Amino acid sequence: MTETPPKKLLILYILDILQKYTDSDHRLSQKDIREILQKEYHMTVDRKAIRRNLLNLMEYGSEIEYREVSRKDIFQKTTDEALGKISPKESLDKEEENLLWTDFYLKHKFTDEELRLLIDSVLFSKHIPYHQAKDLIEKLESLANIYFVSRLKHIYSVPVDRTDNKQVFYNIGILDEAIQKRRKVSFEYAEYHVDKKMHLKRREDGTIRIYVVTPYQMAAQEGKYYLICNYDKYNDISNYRVDRIRNIQLLETEGKPFESLRGSKNQSLNLAEYMKTHIYMYSSEMVFVKYRIVKAMVSDVIDIFGKEITFSEETETHVSVSVYVNERAAVQFAKNYAPDVILLQPKRLRNQLQQDMKKSLAAYEEQEDFGK
Repeated sequence: MTETPPKKLLILYILDILQKYTDSDHRLSQKDIREILQKEYHMTVDRKAIRRNLLNLMEYGSEIEYREVSRKDIFQKTTDEALGKISPKESLDKEEENLLWTDFYLKHKFTDEELRLLIDSVLFSKHIPYHQAKDLIEKLESLANIYFVSRLKHIYSVPVDRTDNKQVFYNIGILDEAIQKRRKVSFEYAEYHVDKKMHLKRREDGTIRIYVVTPYQMAAQEGKYYLICNYDKYNDISNYRVDRIRNIQLLETEGKPFESLRGSKNQSLNLAEYMKTHIYMYSSEMVFVKYRIVKAMVSDVIDIFGKEITFSEETETHVSVSVYVNERAAVQFAKNYAPDVILLQPKRLRNQLQQDMKKSLAAYEEQEDFGK
């Protein structure tokens, strides 16, 4: 025999029912709520108890919408209520026999579209291990109702080809604390080998390399999560993949101020600006670059660099674009999109790119036999 739950839990059960079964397209009457309470929670209550608890939830701040239906001719609201001299609860008690509350639904904190966006972000974030991503998605699903969850099950499955670092969330917690306390951290760093497994980076003598850094911020770029920091041996800015960090430790040593680093312009970190100028999360000097691109690349250039770029020398087929970006990213961008993108200035980088292209051509010619 099922034990009857205590009446004090009724208000929580009602909130749970609204969370699970309702939205603006799916509403419940008091009768519907009463039936679900009896079927799923083994609790039998009258309509007044349901109404009273719904009112308490609304007074608490739960965003519950409903519709009022007239049982008979509704008398005009009292002057006292209109003047605010009696509470809505007292007024509703007076109108109890004349008004029927129905079509209840809970306004959820997240819309279905917002939840879908958050879930997709987890799905396409390869820095989150498979099982942790699955758990996180299930937590996000719990914020929605049954209708959203049922749709989600045949949209995507969690890709298995992800990082295997189960320390990711622990890393994030330690780095958050270090950033807040302005302290250094130490860690080991892993990279893939040809066996498709992660291996800790080692020094020439075979010992595991220990990194000591001052963390400043974490940021996502192209589905990967990066730590923006200073590697202790140098005075510049470095970026490391958070999912490749192993055995992190919070140190007692005070970190270096970001403003003291080369390339900071004696200013604190502006994350939005930093991400815009570090499109591949490379660390190098900043420089103004001029490209010559085919006009079909305009949308791609704006997607990558943002709108704070300058177009000039437009023809029917080509246009020049000037942008402030770090040197390594500038060269890599030109390599990625050659020959549709040609690096014009600065001449030093243009010459470097030409030499790189020549080396690439020579490498292809040397390895021609392997392609047969």
